[in-house]
Amino acid sequence: MDTPSSMFKFCYACGERLHPDAEICPKCGVRQKAKSGAKNRITAALFALFLGGVGIHKFYLGQIGWGFVYLIFCWTLVPALVGFIEFIIFLSMSDAAFSEKYG
Repeated sequence: MDTPSSMFKFCYACGERLHPDAEICPKCGVRQKAKSGAKNRITAALFALFLGGVGIHKFYLGQIGWGFVYLIFCWTLVPALVGFIEFIIFLSMSDAAFSEKYG
């Protein structure tokens, strides 16, 4: 059974097709670069709890536009309430689901 091409990654050194979880290319032996910018679920949850009212967790997750919306409306305390809800959501997510959504 042939797997879709979106299920693979490619070696940055030789271009060989690799399994998405492969750390070393079997063809050339080069260690693959780690995913840069990987976000931590617990860090995002703590930012949402303590600094969610000003949108720091949104900036951390790369959602700059939403971060500015939180900053603009921080005086209403609505972003603080939403930040607390997102804190609970982040804690209830699995690491895999978080990485897939925000990775």
